[in-house]
Amino acid sequence: MPSILTNGQNTVGETRPNEVSVNQAEEISGTAQVTHSDAVKDHVIDTEFLIVGAGPAGASLACFLGSHGLKGIMISSAPGTANTPRAHITNMAALECLRDIGLYDELQGLGSTSEDHMQHTRWCHSMAGEEYARIHSWGNDPRRKGDYELASPCEPFDLPQTVMEPVLVRHATLKGFKCRFHTTLVSFVNEEKTGLIIATIRDEISNHEYHIRTKYLLGADGARSQVVKQLNLPLAVLPRQGIAINVLVKADLSHLVKNRTGNLHWVMQPDREHPNFGWMGVVRMVKPWNEWMFVLFPDRSYDRSQGKPSMEEYQKRVQEFIGDDTPAEILDVSSWYVNETVAEKYSEGNIFCLGDAVHRHPPFNGLGSNTCIQDAFNLAWKLAYVSKGLASPSLLSTYSSERQPVGHSVITRANQAFRDHLHVWDALGMLPTDVSERKQILEELKSATPQGSNRRRALREAIKHTSHEFHGLGVEMNQHYDGQGVYTADEADPYRQFGKAAEDKVLYHQPNTYPGSRLPHVWLNKATPEKPISTIDLAGHGSFTLLTGIGGGVWKEAAGTVAEKLKVPIQGCSIGFRQDWEDVYFEWERVRGVEESGAVLVRPDRVVAWRASEALGDSEACEEKLLAVVRSILRFEDL
Repeated sequence: MPSILTNGQNTVGETRPNEVSVNQAEEISGTAQVTHSDAVKDHVIDTEFLIVGAGPAGASLACFLGSHGLKGIMISSAPGTANTPRAHITNMAALECLRDIGLYDELQGLGSTSEDHMQHTRWCHSMAGEEYARIHSWGNDPRRKGDYELASPCEPFDLPQTVMEPVLVRHATLKGFKCRFHTTLVSFVNEEKTGLIIATIRDEISNHEYHIRTKYLLGADGARSQVVKQLNLPLAVLPRQGIAINVLVKADLSHLVKNRTGNLHWVMQPDREHPNFGWMGVVRMVKPWNEWMFVLFPDRSYDRSQGKPSMEEYQKRVQEFIGDDTPAEILDVSSWYVNETVAEKYSEGNIFCLGDAVHRHPPFNGLGSNTCIQDAFNLAWKLAYVSKGLASPSLLSTYSSERQPVGHSVITRANQAFRDHLHVWDALGMLPTDVSERKQILEELKSATPQGSNRRRALREAIKHTSHEFHGLGVEMNQHYDGQGVYTADEADPYRQFGKAAEDKVLYHQPNTYPGSRLPHVWLNKATPEKPISTIDLAGHGSFTLLTGIGGGVWKEAAGTVAEKLKVPIQGCSIGFRQDWEDVYFEWERVRGVEESGAVLVRPDRVVAWRASEALGDSEACEEKLLAVVRSILRFEDL
């Protein structure tokens, strides 16, 4: 198994802030391209939003805030966007967030599609060699295709972080966020008189320090988060499960994947001796089919402190994993730990943390950057509404209460997926240290004996169970929020999963409109057919949306009146026979959870906020009810 290493604390030195001269302040203001949203005053740059980190979490947050017309500054200590393709599987839940701001089509064009490039996950002796097993993945199982198509208007695809990040950063800058790389957050303090936050920032090129004063500090600065460290957010940390080594390789393997289509290939060679740094590994597609990540898992004897393997040793192991004489060029080598860490809370005051800063886990189930993006989507609309005076600042407390349980479930699932692979390794004979014993097990797999039959059965069941990783639609789409950000007072029963999701909440998604659930996707059209539209596209875009049907006209009237009274955007829409939109496949009727005259109120992040089973007595009663609901969700009583 991978080597088990003790946890270590990363320390970041703190530097005393230097005084900033008038000339320096002028220089800083020119660098930051000051607009009405950020200005220099008292030798300090003022901005409403300071995002620390420009990875998937920080850059997507800047994009989402920009979509609300808000501007700010985003800094990153890195020299630029990601230089290695760390995250890659992009799931439908995250893509719906990016679809909201018009980025889905562009990103889809840059990614590798599910059907063409992500059809299988495989276990093999080498890329050119024999195969032990394979499983359909990412919606390509013929028995699961319908589940994926019914879940979302988006389709999952493989998009390396090296490709996604530049798109997000460019979009953020076009929407008004100033991005500065090679720029480090040194420390921050709360200014008691104003309630603002003074951040000390260091330009790593000039080694010059200056100050940014901000209303909101947003920590998206990754697993070594300086924001989380200085806030001293409590972390729930389980022991690390070892280390992994990423070897980025340029090699044309198109001749090998013709009959081996897939983006993940587990390579195991139990019949051979192995170097301790490369016991087994995963060969992961980066760009079809000439760029690959070889993820090497060391065995227990690997001691990193004794020195790193040479490039020649890495090259030899890569060639062994390829299995033929295909030329391979190593582009980069890096390492990461198999973490199981989540912050017990995500915020304190006007400081909010998101992404890997608050949840750290291995890439199994492909939940990493996807969860980061969803954190940002949840936080952005709340910041926007509070910033514009459309909601009480207390609305922001729902960010942590809603997203922290999601983060906990994600790190649990990702690590369980990693542990589940132990059964595959055991069945294939990878666990014994003696190579002769491993060879015997491999031979046993082929034997017409009771022992061989039992081992084949164990392999079959272990491979089948990995569907919880490679078809984990439920863990991606079943996220549910409780608490004050939704209104459940009118619900007769507490939330519970039902249908297939009740049987297996990891594998299956159950669309529903219970408050706190994501709005179900259904294709709609007009009575005279035109281009279909998803319910997902009717909602979002910075606005509340109220969906009703025949007999629910009073709800649409109420939505208009309440929007005018509270100055909160609320779009009303009716679905049904000869309504604004036709329920052409009768799917909305199946999932809406209310009568035709009922109402489903959806938040700007496309989470169901409240629902009414049917229209109330008259328009005045509907208006009164909707007004009370919206005021409750936006915490108007706290204003």
